[in-house]
Amino acid sequence: MAGARRPRAALRGAPLLAHAREIEQRLRALYPDAHCELDHRSPFELLAATILSAQCTDTRVNMVTPELFRRWPDARTMATADVADIETVIRSTGFFRSKAKSLLGMAQALMANHGGQVPASMDALTALPGVGRKTANVLLGNAFGANEGIVVDTHVARLSVRFGLTTGTDAVRIEKALMPLFDRTTWGTLSHLLIWHGRRVCNARKPQCGGCALADICPSAVP
Repeated sequence: MAGARRPRAALRGAPLLAHAREIEQRLRALYPDAHCELDHRSPFELLAATILSAQCTDTRVNMVTPELFRRWPDARTMATADVADIETVIRSTGFFRSKAKSLLGMAQALMANHGGQVPASMDALTALPGVGRKTANVLLGNAFGANEGIVVDTHVARLSVRFGLTTGTDAVRIEKALMPLFDRTTWGTLSHLLIWHGRRVCNARKPQCGGCALADICPSAVP
């Protein structure tokens, strides 16, 4: 793959912890306003937008959700929607049939089991159609201020390996590797910092190492 790089030997123990904290400090300085870039006004809107964001950019999701939420602003209205109508609105996000099915099932489950409100627990969230641990972490951290875990999307996964924080290749292993390296109160912000850097500098195909403020401590940086 273009832009792929081979990290040097991984750090361990105290040196790895210090390395992780230095990365966090520098990213905070670079992106003091890092936040969730999915437009939303309520936990329900964030949940729906996060479901749509699978295999899709936040920019595209934000183009679709105004019409989606105009027609179905909450679980009550979406639960009675025609799945074909939802498909039409969200078509441009990709995988629109499965996403529409998830949105409808999610809304119906909220009405049946939670009075139409988005629950604030990992177990309750992951029991909803179309909601896995990553989506639940997005909701808990951004809608409820609860740091139950770390959101591991493609950017977080890529940067975690490039920075030498883990050698894990799947989201669960990466999350488990990252959690002990950072203070729990920072887990939600950490995801945003890594995502912002991944989108703006350390992209997948052609990372901009020459202009990266972390190049001198990144084991994968190339001159």
